[in-house]
Amino acid sequence: MKFELVFIPYPSISHLRSTVEMAKLLVEQENLLTISVLILPFLSGNAAAASPYVEALSAASNDRLRYEVISAEDQPTSEPEPTTLDMHIETQIPTVRRAVAKLFDHYSILPNSPRIAGFVLDMFCTSLIDVANEFDVPSYLFYTSNAGLVVPGLTRPYPVKCLPHGLASELWLPIYVNHSRRFKEMKGILVNTVAELEPYVLEYFWSGGDDTNIITPRVYSVGPLLHLEHQVDETQVEILKWLDKQPARSVVFLCFGSMGGFSEEQVREIAMALERSGHSFLWSLRRSSPNILNEHPEEFKNLEDVLPRGFLERTQERGRVIGWAPQVAILASPAIGGFVTHCGWNSVLESLWFGVPTAAWPLYAEQKFNAFEMVEELGLAVEIKRYWRGDYLGGVAAVELVTAEEIERAVRCLMNKDGEVRKRVKEMSKKCHAALVVGGSSRIAMRKFIQDVVKNIALACS
Repeated sequence: MKFELVFIPYPSISHLRSTVEMAKLLVEQENLLTISVLILPFLSGNAAAASPYVEALSAASNDRLRYEVISAEDQPTSEPEPTTLDMHIETQIPTVRRAVAKLFDHYSILPNSPRIAGFVLDMFCTSLIDVANEFDVPSYLFYTSNAGLVVPGLTRPYPVKCLPHGLASELWLPIYVNHSRRFKEMKGILVNTVAELEPYVLEYFWSGGDDTNIITPRVYSVGPLLHLEHQVDETQVEILKWLDKQPARSVVFLCFGSMGGFSEEQVREIAMALERSGHSFLWSLRRSSPNILNEHPEEFKNLEDVLPRGFLERTQERGRVIGWAPQVAILASPAIGGFVTHCGWNSVLESLWFGVPTAAWPLYAEQKFNAFEMVEELGLAVEIKRYWRGDYLGGVAAVELVTAEEIERAVRCLMNKDGEVRKRVKEMSKKCHAALVVGGSSRIAMRKFIQDVVKNIALACS
């Protein structure tokens, strides 16, 4: 029997990419499965950056994996601009309902059509469970971050001062609590992680947790889900050519995601640290945004006005300062010996995939937790600071300055070619690759997920 899943990712580039990679792997693994991915309108500040990727997906649609872009023009013009991520999703409910109804109607008259077997919803799209219930199909959750954040998932005490901004904010905490409460309504939870990376928390899930009265949905560790395809423009090709000329593991790469940027004062501290460290560097640098949810950071108009006097001239033989960076292509270069990162979960997984050790510099969202897990729990990253105060979601002014001394120390530790962190990262890299081959832990989890979807169809028909 043919069956179809409707995927609804949260409309941000990092969530969309990992969702698409999971969809590709699932249809590759099961010939009877088809997937429709509904791409919701992005918030205004993110739409332009995502446009080329979304256009490429639309062109790649086929009978097994179809992408339907829901245009922002289809939204009610009277609605105000959403102020939180859950409000944004709630405004999409009528449009999602219409798109799914259209799909049901199409299959009702199409010979040998697949049966719609359920929704796979992003961790921030739990309000769409109600739409799935209207169509009498089950919901499954795709959790795009690590598994450790949602349950007692650490062997070490987690300091309260390092709580992500969202868990200490009167605005955001109720939103996250509401999403978490709805997780239990799911038939299963897919997590973008690797069983060998987070064994403690996954064992907790698989055992049913400490409270036997709580029935948790089945959890499937299906990562690492990575978008490894990359296109580079002419300027970026020059950067890759420069890397090709550098010795193996000699360059430290600094990059902070699509929403990472810094104040002028912080930029000068980073520059001083890089110059003093003596290491070659490739630095993706942008200005901090006053509101990163609605406006992405932009490049500085004149680097000479921001960097220490003479910095570019003194470091021109061993360093490059660039704007947006083709991160995957750079991490794949043998020249990269270390990665200073904001600890977004996709970036963490990419660094592990390519065996590049990281220095943790969290900026927003769950990144402080990711940093703690990578440094303290797993020993797969070096620390820049012991505890991080401030969060870019709470405003740039609330973020604590990181000194040149702290950054220099971390860079020297990161670039130690014989360091224990580097050895552990290499071992974990092998495990990440092994998880996605036939017989690997993530491939087995995907097969189990498909079997459970089919089983749930049978139960619904009985």
